[in-house]
Amino acid sequence: MMQQVILVINAGSSSIKFAIYTLSSANTLQAIYHGMAEGIGVKPHFFVKNQTNEAIVDCAVSDERGQSHIGMLSVLLDWLDTHNEEQTLLAVGHRVVHGGDTFRSPVVIDDDVIAKITELTPLAPLHQPHHLAAIHALQQLRPELPQVACFDTAFHRSQEPIAQMFAISRELMQQGVKRYGFHGLSYEYIASVLPDYVGMENTGKTIVCHLGNGASLCAIEHGQSVASTTGFSAVEGLPMGTRCGSIDVGVALHLWEQGYSLKQATDVFYKQSGLLGMSGGISADMRILLDNDDPNAQEAVEHYCYRVAREIGSLAVAMQGLNHIVFTAGIGEHAAPVREKVCERLAWLGVGLDTQANQQGQSLISTDDSQIAVWVIPTNEEIIIAQHSLKLVSTS
Repeated sequence: MMQQVILVINAGSSSIKFAIYTLSSANTLQAIYHGMAEGIGVKPHFFVKNQTNEAIVDCAVSDERGQSHIGMLSVLLDWLDTHNEEQTLLAVGHRVVHGGDTFRSPVVIDDDVIAKITELTPLAPLHQPHHLAAIHALQQLRPELPQVACFDTAFHRSQEPIAQMFAISRELMQQGVKRYGFHGLSYEYIASVLPDYVGMENTGKTIVCHLGNGASLCAIEHGQSVASTTGFSAVEGLPMGTRCGSIDVGVALHLWEQGYSLKQATDVFYKQSGLLGMSGGISADMRILLDNDDPNAQEAVEHYCYRVAREIGSLAVAMQGLNHIVFTAGIGEHAAPVREKVCERLAWLGVGLDTQANQQGQSLISTDDSQIAVWVIPTNEEIIIAQHSLKLVSTS
């Protein structure tokens, strides 16, 4: 019997991350491979790992296919076709950063959907074109293959209008200038599995800390987004690896007055700031900064943790209470010192940290008498995309 699989794609400017899920007879999804096509157009490389994280493909792409998204996707599809002839590709699910107000849930991609995603490009100019490139490439390579778009902004559309507003003119609001929020697929996953950790009746008011190279927080109640730290763009909110996070708009005006071009200012806020900028150029990698005694590196870490704790307080106010804090994503799941520093700043809220449990990376890292439960839960955006893709393709 042919085994059906779902391919999940996250396309960037020079890379395509992917995961492959197999569909069991019980209609459950299991990850079997994950990997990346990277260095597109520069130094193209293709690697695949299996479910035990063992590398089964690790090679440079020396022909012309390594120069484009469509070429690297053809490498991936060819490998998938030849690696196991008993597998058939059922659908492809895409992570799409921006769905605006148009898309409040995943959709099967057609020409109308592509046109609407394209219209949203000005809201995410650094991401949307690359998602579209992958979608167009797969249309050319496999025109009969169903494709599904899953939006990082969709989860936050449950927020009340007051939470999505900026204090700007109504004219600008009507032009779509508002708080959209991001990392929604990660938050949707955490919301879906939280009952497995705390019990269905105890989910309460939760703040999820998605701390990775991109970082944000989200207040979640009854499985829905109440408020988030990211807004109109993915640069707002917390400081990140190279992004500044929230900053006085006067700084942007100051740079303009000093003669900075739009590109130069964009590079400052998106590529030269955050942990990298605060550390004096040492690194955007939290692991490196935690192991570095340089005062600039230490101050970058301290400021990062200060901002996380400060925003947790803000979101607790927005949600009018707090029962759980969840750390997730690369830093949240693996940087015990960051979790410790954040929780120390929240002791006044009644947060008690179990130091040993935190260092061991256990799921529950708060003390028995802590007024707020603190958790470490690995995120999985890919499985959410795969689940949505399966559901939509099966329905259609």
